[in-house]
Amino acid sequence: MSAVGNLASIQGYRDLFNHHLAKLDIVKQGLGIEPPLTEVDCAELVTQVEAKAGNKSPEQNSKAHYAAVETVSRENFYSLLQTESIDLPSFTRVWNLLDVVAILSDHELCEPGLIFWLVEELLDSQIIDGCRRVFDYLESRRERITAKHFAQKHLIILRSCNELLRRLSRAEDTVFCGRVFIFLFQSFPLGDKSSVNLRGEFHLENVTVYDKDNKKSADAIEPMDIEVNPDRTVSEAGTPAAASTAKEETPGPGKEHPKSTKDDSPPDLDSLYPIFWAMQANFSHPIRLFQSENLTSFKESLSATLDCFQKVHSNILASTNRLDESKRGMKRKRSGSGLEFSNSVNTKYLTNRDLFDLEVHDIAFRRHILVQALIILDFLLSLTASAKLKLSDSMNKAVLYPFTLSEEDAAWALSTKASIASYLQQGNGNEGKFYYRMVDTVLSRDKNWVRWKADSCPSIDRPPVKVEEYLDAQQRLKKLCSKPALPPPPGAAELDFLSKNMMLDSLKDQVKLSIPTPEAFYKGIKNDELDAEMGTPEEIKAAIDAKQSKLWRALRASKNRFNLCERIDNGKNLEALLQENMTPAPATESAELITETD
Repeated sequence: MSAVGNLASIQGYRDLFNHHLAKLDIVKQGLGIEPPLTEVDCAELVTQVEAKAGNKSPEQNSKAHYAAVETVSRENFYSLLQTESIDLPSFTRVWNLLDVVAILSDHELCEPGLIFWLVEELLDSQIIDGCRRVFDYLESRRERITAKHFAQKHLIILRSCNELLRRLSRAEDTVFCGRVFIFLFQSFPLGDKSSVNLRGEFHLENVTVYDKDNKKSADAIEPMDIEVNPDRTVSEAGTPAAASTAKEETPGPGKEHPKSTKDDSPPDLDSLYPIFWAMQANFSHPIRLFQSENLTSFKESLSATLDCFQKVHSNILASTNRLDESKRGMKRKRSGSGLEFSNSVNTKYLTNRDLFDLEVHDIAFRRHILVQALIILDFLLSLTASAKLKLSDSMNKAVLYPFTLSEEDAAWALSTKASIASYLQQGNGNEGKFYYRMVDTVLSRDKNWVRWKADSCPSIDRPPVKVEEYLDAQQRLKKLCSKPALPPPPGAAELDFLSKNMMLDSLKDQVKLSIPTPEAFYKGIKNDELDAEMGTPEEIKAAIDAKQSKLWRALRASKNRFNLCERIDNGKNLEALLQENMTPAPATESAELITETD
């Protein structure tokens, strides 16, 4: 690089970059990632770089010009990494350099992937905390740096993110891993095939090893030995729950709990332990179930597991009700943020026998296992004769299996799926129903992805409409609209006002939108009195009703309605409606009226 750096052209780019980067340090308002540099800030630099690139086309001058810009960018980048720490505010010079490279890339004045090459090396040079800061930059600039020339950038993005994921711990850096995945999902198009697994390969390396001895040791922790905070009610999910929520599950006196089972004996976890963990081999390699003996064993294991979970749920619910009875009358406080359950994420559970009792009594563990079972049951139901008929015309034969599930096994899968769904909906209040609805939504949408993969992942991007097609459609629409309007049918209202250029407010009836004055009601009441004197009995009755209605509306429309109610008694003294300035009734009269009423 030293020999290249001594060239006159490189020196010219170097002076140009150094001058403008120093100038941008003053222009940018703030010492941090935000705000980003705009094209207006770098307009002078872009103009001078274009002048140095010459009037030749990018294809003719790309190699020498791109090499010069990349050399100068890397020199500044390495120099800043040696002198600046990512924790210091002065590291904003690195963010400025990356913004400059991104703007030059959009104008095709450097390699499109240069910014991600620099980001990749920046991630390699930082510890995990520093990588979080780098990802703060990537997330804030994602839309701009991936908008153009994505075809030249996507492999670098995928490689750098995968390398970062290998460095992260899925248990300790769960949130950061999620940020990386979300960045990939938002950067790549929805129909990208980079992580589709077209061949349908299973993760056979995920082998679950468990103890051969299914007896727990003498010093193992019992689930009921865990100390419970007396100031809060612990729900089945392991999170603080309101006392009112716990009372909802408490049956009334003389009633049995609806979820109680006939067999109240504690579950035999010693016998369940080996068959429970043996199911993981089928979860990681589902095609093992194509063999009849493995499918029979899996059906028995899943049935025993579900029965055990039902017993555990009933026992925990009964103990919770007893705890609620013993704590009745005591003031309970909710401590903590209430996010303990949502933050208890385990990517792979431990299989030690001494921990099995605690795991089974954790609702997050039970739900995790049952969701795995739902996935396997959906996989089996996709192999029925009717389901395979729908995929018979699919192109990707790697995910089409020759095995066909029998009707008896399909009926078992449906009934077991219904039992699991019923179990997952249990819980305090509606929490279980909300959880199952989320799981059911995800699994339903996954069926669409399975069909898309079976069809060899056809493009789901809709191509833009051609200019000729758009103009042709526009002309045809004009011809259709230019035809004379059909005459209105007999009895239809005139709609000429729709063709007039009138404001919406002018179409409103101002009379209906305004509140009538008491004087207007007074005139209407007098007219009703005249009708009552000269009409038939039916007209008299209608006039009296109209008079009472108008009087009530007049009292309601008046600001002095309470004073008017005292002045107007049984429709008498109606002249009070014509008085504009109402004076309140004397206190003595009001007192006498109240006394007479009492």
